[in-house]
Amino acid sequence: MWSDPVADLLTRIRNGVRNHSKQVLGPRSGLKLAVCRVLKEEGYIADVEEIDDGRQGQLRITLKYGPRGEQVINSIRRESKAGCRRYVSVDEIPRVLNGMGIAVLSTNRGVMSDRQCRERRLGGELICTVY
Repeated sequence: MWSDPVADLLTRIRNGVRNHSKQVLGPRSGLKLAVCRVLKEEGYIADVEEIDDGRQGQLRITLKYGPRGEQVINSIRRESKAGCRRYVSVDEIPRVLNGMGIAVLSTNRGVMSDRQCRERRLGGELICTVY
């Protein structure tokens, strides 16, 4: 049993990008699926699929690369950890690389990117930052 399943998923994505893998598999959960959907909407991954295996289910994440094979995800970092949760108000949401990257937050309205949180004036738990 993992103490932080979201950190495990982010590590699988990070390792897959470094190895230039086309796809990454990981166990499914609602929060992990929501984080992957935000990454897809923002253009950091190509696709995310749910695979029914008769148990918990799996997520198949198709990674995205540039036209010459360069990495789209240079850094993906877990911010709020199991031992020290990090909650931010709308004014404290970090600007990752001055807007070139994104922060993923879990709010009372669902998981969304930092841009969506600023538009809707919402704060929440800072899950990860990506650039």
